[in-house]
Amino acid sequence: MREHFTTLRAKTLRENARVIGTKSSIVAAAAIVALATLAGCATPPPAGDKEAMAAFNEANDPLEPLNRYFFEVNRGFDHLLLRPISEIYRGALPDTARNSVRSFVNNLETPGIFVHDVLQGEQDRAAESFARFVANTTFGPLGLNDIAAGDNPKDPDAGIPFHNEDFGQTLAVWGMAPGPYLMVPFVGPSNVRDAFGLAINFYINPINYAVHEDKRFAFALGRTIVRGIDTRSRNIETFDEIERGAIDFYATVRSLYRQYRNSEIANGRGPENPLPEMSEEFEEDNEAERVSSVIKK
Repeated sequence: MREHFTTLRAKTLRENARVIGTKSSIVAAAAIVALATLAGCATPPPAGDKEAMAAFNEANDPLEPLNRYFFEVNRGFDHLLLRPISEIYRGALPDTARNSVRSFVNNLETPGIFVHDVLQGEQDRAAESFARFVANTTFGPLGLNDIAAGDNPKDPDAGIPFHNEDFGQTLAVWGMAPGPYLMVPFVGPSNVRDAFGLAINFYINPINYAVHEDKRFAFALGRTIVRGIDTRSRNIETFDEIERGAIDFYATVRSLYRQYRNSEIANGRGPENPLPEMSEEFEEDNEAERVSSVIKK
């Protein structure tokens, strides 16, 4: 009798589990369908309208409805949190302190930049990255002062300026196409190639392996947050000006991002950008730094 009861109980539990599993699958499937419905693909124009079709293909934004939704999410995040924190940061710290913060964070990113320089076959830039890291870490000290860049107004080319590289740029140099445009929540504009590169970039920077495995992600995330706040604090007025002047702010950011990335991939050797907000060399200072605050929101 007891064995029969045990068998019956086990059968009942299996049946309940099957029912729960089926319901869970239905819920998961419904969620996927709902997400797909929410995402929706941008409706292509009629094939006969060649001009509209060319514009649609040039935009390369098949997920535009969903991208616009996340764009507004990012704008809300910026207005409610990032901008206020950046204003407090700028008001609380003098320029010299904020420059030290930026130099310190840039120095921590330099080993990863060196790896990408090597992977892209940029021997001269790799040598510059290596020299920058050694000089700033040793005599900075620890990168708190960007002594490698120099500060001689009579000879601005005497120092070694900071340049940025990431795995998305490396993949582009290797010939990978960018893929469709994406707006990543809390990250900003991207594309399939750059989003994939962003995920892999964490594992490439040797500096991440200098800390314990349990703290590596927090270490990298902390650098990203500090860098974002510092950059945003330097571009509050410029960001507002571009936002006010844009007829379609989403489309403006999309265009700026693509031109910015194309120039980064070409290491500033591409054609001169027609937009006044974009500098020729796209270094992190000056005009390019201001544009960076726009395209990352």
